[in-house]
Amino acid sequence: MPRRWLRGGHVQTVASFLMPRRFNLPTPEERLIEVAPGVQVLCQCHWQADRTKPLTIIIVHGLEGSSDSQCIRGVTEKALAAGMNVIRYNQRNCGGTDALAPALYHSGLSNDVAAVAREVIERDRISHLALVGFSMGGNLVLKLAGEWGSQGPPQFRAVAACCPAMDLAASADALHEPANRIYELYFLFNLRRRMMHKARLFPGHFDVGRMRGMRSLRDFDHQITAYYCGFTGADDYYARASASKVVERISVPALIVHAANDPFVRIEEESRRKIAANPNITFLEVEDGGHCAFVGSRNGLDDGFWAESQLVNFLRRF
Repeated sequence: MPRRWLRGGHVQTVASFLMPRRFNLPTPEERLIEVAPGVQVLCQCHWQADRTKPLTIIIVHGLEGSSDSQCIRGVTEKALAAGMNVIRYNQRNCGGTDALAPALYHSGLSNDVAAVAREVIERDRISHLALVGFSMGGNLVLKLAGEWGSQGPPQFRAVAACCPAMDLAASADALHEPANRIYELYFLFNLRRRMMHKARLFPGHFDVGRMRGMRSLRDFDHQITAYYCGFTGADDYYARASASKVVERISVPALIVHAANDPFVRIEEESRRKIAANPNITFLEVEDGGHCAFVGSRNGLDDGFWAESQLVNFLRRF
């Protein structure tokens, strides 16, 4: 049930973004992990006293987010209280790591998440692993779970995603709808600023002139993401990076939480058919939750952030 006065997809989405929250998190162990030659990502690790036995979850944020995003910290707090290890993962360039490599991040980099998973399995000798993602991060963890199929690490137990952007083309185009332009302009502003910063950090590597005439996220992905990340264009990028193309191959228990009134993340009918046909996937869709918001009423110790609680309660089984 949405919190009083917070009904509707846009209201939920904006309110969850602006609503101040307090978290009680222990100081993490910060670790740089090489995910590709010369490319490192920053992970913030929270361990239980004996890190080898509990479930370890890797949480992946959304577009232009970081390990400090409120939903990431919310799940971290709940998962730590439930006795899990938590690794808050920053995608390439995120969390203040632009200077680490002349590389951009994008929605297809599931191999980066796999590299982090391998690192903690080998170095920390964890026995149980799960992946969690929000929005763009939800696409990444579902994509990796599908790519692994039945051949993933034996420690891999489950995957959970909130409002995953698993049909990238449909979601990018939805952002350009008039009702969603405020979100698109927000993303474009931050992506442009990041590109300018990367160009200053790595002179001669990035041509900021390629951003001329950009009016949409699809334009950015066509002129920047595809050009610098090895795709022939936005359509090729969206087709190859979307988790929808492998979701039927997920072979561990999976949870997808979605809101029917998410303003811009679209899950296509074909993807819904694949999800419904896979007995490993639980698809939990509610009418009112917005994008990665799901702000409900507080009840005792429950802070009202329903989706975060659903993800953690699902993972308690493992």
